[in-house]
Amino acid sequence: QVHLVESGGGLVQGGGSLRLSCAASGRTFSSYAMGWFRQTPGKEREFVAAISRSGSSTKYADSVKGRFTISRDNDKNTVYLQMNSLKPEDTAIYYCNGVYNDYETPRFGSWGQGTQVTVSS
Repeated sequence: QVHLVESGGGLVQGGGSLRLSCAASGRTFSSYAMGWFRQTPGKEREFVAAISRSGSSTKYADSVKGRFTISRDNDKNTVYLQMNSLKPEDTAIYYCNGVYNDYETPRFGSWGQGTQVTVSS
């Protein structure tokens, strides 16, 4: 069982930046590809970005491509999401999770508490 704790969210003006972190417990963190997802009220949770176990491969949703960068530090059991040029439509609760080989399907049955990102116009 991997326990996930997201942090780094906040209120930012449009065009601003935030860096999210996701700390994972357990010694098997480097065994999993990891991803970020987001959810707004009344909508399904959607895929944002994913990164391979080594960090050498990444995948992004079209809506964030060129603005967001996912990275990981296996020594710190942490995955990051650097978000630049933020838009009001990026407002959501952001979650991390392991992902399967398609780099989009969440792998772990449980989710962390998420971190709220609010972008003002």
